[in-house]
Amino acid sequence: MADMNGINEKTLSDFKKTFEENILSKPLTNALAKHDIDDVVFVNSGRAATQFQFDVDIKTLPATNQKKSGRCWIFSALNVLREKAADTCNIDRKSYPEKFELSQNYVAFWDKFEKINYFLESIIALADRPLDDRLVDYILQSGINDGGQWDMFVNVVEKYGVVPQSAMEETFQSENTAHMNELINTKLRQSAAELRNSVAGGKDAKSIKYEKEEMMFDFYSLLCMCFGEPPKTFDFEYTDKDGNYHADRDLTPKSFYEKYIGCDLANDFASLINSPTEDKPFYENVTIDWLNNVAEGRPVKYLNVPMEDMKSAIVKQLKSGMPVWFGSDVSKMGERQMGLWSDALFDYNGTLGIDFSMTKEFALPYRDSAMNHAMVITGVNFGVNGKPDRWKIENSWSDERGNKGYFVMNAGWFDKYVFQAVVKKEFMTEKMLGALKNEPKHFYPWDPMGTLAD
Repeated sequence: MADMNGINEKTLSDFKKTFEENILSKPLTNALAKHDIDDVVFVNSGRAATQFQFDVDIKTLPATNQKKSGRCWIFSALNVLREKAADTCNIDRKSYPEKFELSQNYVAFWDKFEKINYFLESIIALADRPLDDRLVDYILQSGINDGGQWDMFVNVVEKYGVVPQSAMEETFQSENTAHMNELINTKLRQSAAELRNSVAGGKDAKSIKYEKEEMMFDFYSLLCMCFGEPPKTFDFEYTDKDGNYHADRDLTPKSFYEKYIGCDLANDFASLINSPTEDKPFYENVTIDWLNNVAEGRPVKYLNVPMEDMKSAIVKQLKSGMPVWFGSDVSKMGERQMGLWSDALFDYNGTLGIDFSMTKEFALPYRDSAMNHAMVITGVNFGVNGKPDRWKIENSWSDERGNKGYFVMNAGWFDKYVFQAVVKKEFMTEKMLGALKNEPKHFYPWDPMGTLAD
């Protein structure tokens, strides 16, 4: 181990003297003894730039509530798709008497089941590596969780379709997932030990496959008990804005999707990221190995672009009337009860006298920031220079925060903390479309872009 320098008495004495001589040290110490740091550094005048008014404002359905679960990516993606279903059904967005949602529980069930299979397949594929191999250790420590990515959502929808929430309602476990996830991960690690022992003992591939399938039944049973059994067929009933009642009988999840939504998620959309880091040049594709849900599904893939290109594509899609799924770091600069994401609301540097600033270029590789939450952009306002100065955000934290569950994000926050947006290819430039055809550069799942939204 390299020589390290310790803290000496003179250094401590100098620090103490300098701190006590600072005229702000005592009042700040008193304030922070009784108040949250964000309350102390809050800049009230910063709210002026976050008014809830927008040049482009898509009228969307009421905010949803993921409750105590990490399913934001599912909620956000389904919130985009339900607007297509609402158009098909001619739903009145202002005064619909009941909630009009697609079943988040249904998608979460199949995502969990597929993730379990992906985990076990990964353990089998890496069974010849030692337990302290970094990839094996990462997979075992990570287990499975609620989080996910856009491509993982596409994998589930393509394989299993979607259903209205009335066909598979929420349960206590689907809304409170922590304990269930803990049990699943304990069982997964038990299963991993058994599978690795079987491989080490010389069992053939057919025997290993049979052993894994027996394990999968236990997981399927647990998910059915926690989430309920996913429907094979169901009836869909709704009332349109003219007061007409409709009942569509004996639908399957796939026929419902084709009839009421019909988006070609796999071919018409692409996932853009803004990662201005040395290892990821702009206009190059990025894929994350060993990070997925459906074993035979599409890989997690992004196109890295400058922020201005991302914003331009988002604005075009919003102007067409379609919301945008996006991923960001909501642990930074947010007033959640007010529903504000703004870099002008908190003055840590000026109030505390300490410089906390870090550019995106370094915040990502040095693990200070990463995507951790997915939401939906439903509007944008343009400043005097014609560029976006604030965005309207549909969140999935109930209608009790912000403006009935809708938030505002200012331009500075967008540039610093938005990392991903999924946009239709028709709104991308020729340069972006050409770059999408190139082979991606591969990264391990612990890369900052391997972070899952939850």
